[in-house]
Amino acid sequence: MALSAHDAFSGAGGGRRRRYGRSRRSALSEINVTPLVDVMLVLLIVFMISAPLLTAGVPLELPRTEAGAIQEAEGPLAISVRAVGAVFGQDRQTPFEALGPALAAAASGNPDRAVYVRADGRAAYADVARVMAALSTRGFTRVNLITDTGGPASGPPPAPATGPEGTPPP
Repeated sequence: MALSAHDAFSGAGGGRRRRYGRSRRSALSEINVTPLVDVMLVLLIVFMISAPLLTAGVPLELPRTEAGAIQEAEGPLAISVRAVGAVFGQDRQTPFEALGPALAAAASGNPDRAVYVRADGRAAYADVARVMAALSTRGFTRVNLITDTGGPASGPPPAPATGPEGTPPP
């Protein structure tokens, strides 16, 4: 019996081929998003809990003005004056006499560092003036008063600019 070249691959000769071979596993075409959603919800909860802790620790009622917010890259020093006259330096209550040395130590010898003074709107002007004077005598020149935005305007709105003979400018 002679075999032709095609007989080796046919079902009758040599090796037997399975008619219904193993079913190949197809690639999973779905992405399981459950672990992603779990991680995102945990991160959301962590940020929701930690966000209120990042604000200043001394509760005050700041006065409102029309000035906008200041953008600062370096972390400034913060001084808070409560309505009753209590002075806080960097979230710690500090006696007024120790405020200057405490700020000089916190600024690490850099009087060019910005200092933010947050005073309660009901605080006495004399208390805020004493804090400002203490900063000035210590050499701090970049002193900023912090207020809330959206308060009353400081004057009438500016008149519209006009060109020659009352015409609007180009």
